[in-house]
Amino acid sequence: MAENKNIVVWSKQGCSYCEEVKTYLEGKELDYQTIDITENEDRRDILKAKYGIRHVPVVEIGRGNVYEAVTKVGIEHLEKLLQRVNETS
Repeated sequence: MAENKNIVVWSKQGCSYCEEVKTYLEGKELDYQTIDITENEDRRDILKAKYGIRHVPVVEIGRGNVYEAVTKVGIEHLEKLLQRVNETS
């Protein structure tokens, strides 16, 4: 039995790119969790440790303990990862 994919969006309030990502996911009827770094700047340290960047949005998609991330700005990068994840389902 295949596990459902989990989607996590790292974002902050007032970030237009973050809102674009969330709107896109909602338009595709994909559920996601949000990690808001607005008042938690130390969470940027987690992004730095995991991906070598401190900016948002970052979108993590995966199953179980295996996740891939989109760290580049632009819906086209998210679309590519979603397609790749769906192909391996």
